[in-house]
Amino acid sequence: MHIHILGICGTFMGGLAVLAKAAGHKVTGCDANVYPPMSTQLQEQGIELIHGYDAGQTDINPDLYIIGNVVSRGNPLMEAILNRGLPYMSGPEWIGQHILQNKWVLAVAGTHGKTTTSAMLAWLLEDAGYAPGFLIGGVPFNFGISARLGGNAGPSSFFVIEADEYDTAFFDKRSKFVHYHARTAILNNLEFDHADIFPDIGAIETQFHHFVRTVPGNGQLIVNAREPALARVLEKGYWSEKVWFGGPMPDGWTFEERDALTFDVLFNGEIQGTVSWELTGEHNRLNALAAIAAARHVGIVPEVAIASLSRFKNVRRRMELRGEAHGIRVYDDFAHHPTAITTTVAGLRKKVGPSSDQARIIAVLEPRSNTMKLGAMKEALPESLKEADLVFGYGALSGKDALDWDLGEALLPLAEKAAAYHDLEKMVESIVKAVRPGDHILVMSNGGFGNVHQKILDRIHSKAVSP
Repeated sequence: MHIHILGICGTFMGGLAVLAKAAGHKVTGCDANVYPPMSTQLQEQGIELIHGYDAGQTDINPDLYIIGNVVSRGNPLMEAILNRGLPYMSGPEWIGQHILQNKWVLAVAGTHGKTTTSAMLAWLLEDAGYAPGFLIGGVPFNFGISARLGGNAGPSSFFVIEADEYDTAFFDKRSKFVHYHARTAILNNLEFDHADIFPDIGAIETQFHHFVRTVPGNGQLIVNAREPALARVLEKGYWSEKVWFGGPMPDGWTFEERDALTFDVLFNGEIQGTVSWELTGEHNRLNALAAIAAARHVGIVPEVAIASLSRFKNVRRRMELRGEAHGIRVYDDFAHHPTAITTTVAGLRKKVGPSSDQARIIAVLEPRSNTMKLGAMKEALPESLKEADLVFGYGALSGKDALDWDLGEALLPLAEKAAAYHDLEKMVESIVKAVRPGDHILVMSNGGFGNVHQKILDRIHSKAVSP
């Protein structure tokens, strides 16, 4: 089958393209922004890419068009497809029908931690010899790719998928995850997000309950006990075994911290082993509990899973060290929701120690998610950044990433330790003037952020930095 993918350079659709090609389909695609690294990865797979959405692409005459949720009415190629009555479906629906059929699907849902937890879980299965397939919204260092079919076929095969609550397509406003028919479902957390499509948290809870309704009776729900919103979801009904994690002992999966990078794992109050790794933050310990619980559901004993976690290397853009110059470290992280910002900063603080002249955290933030651009979370920003020693915020004045609110005003509660910029180069200049050896620069954005990480590193390399 020849499929042509609209919006192919998105993380999900790019992964779908890789899976489709591996499954033997001819794959082509188009996007408004065809650029590395996704364009390079796809071209290396032999996938032809077209820049833009001109209606003439119908002359390619594929068997099926797969539509990404970046596409809306008015898109010239989509209008041509509709006018000519050509066959199309959404990416999640195609994945559900053509990749996940007859597989044991392990789906990871939640406002935060989906990518990291999915990567952990895929690695636990891989390290135990299960050869899982996976589709993850990032690139796990243990695999070097974001998607693969897996080594087995048929009902004995396993597939780990990041289960997003964002809507499926302009013609299907259900969340993506209802198409996956998970047998093992992690409900990692639930907060208000995606203000561009959800009016309130109740609307998101409804979608999560639709997801719960798709899990079979012989399946398992692995649920974060700390989340009131998830408790409300389950109050609406569930039909599968439920396992808690993160709650007060001795119920379900819990942890006891030994130090910043080591913790004991307990199940129903009994110790199962000790994780020692390089990941920071309580959020990653909770992610680990969820992954261990899900691995147990498919037959991996906790001791084996815990040992595997010591070899887990995290995911690109999750506290990724981008470089070091003059004793100054620059990290890249995907955090963009205030809760994720809080846990990311707190995790780094625990790793580097209390604030001091030798252990300063310099937070560099671009609030560019749809929710942040609309201002739904702006009041929470100062509190989320309170453990940083200095804060540099960037907000574009125009274009698709422009904010609908004043970033400088929002950061006022942080007083003199925070500043907002509309000019990226001026912000980089200010950062480089402020840093000194021993600083940890934490860059947080869900976009490319103008490659600010490398700009900072290059400028620090080229100047003498005073202690």
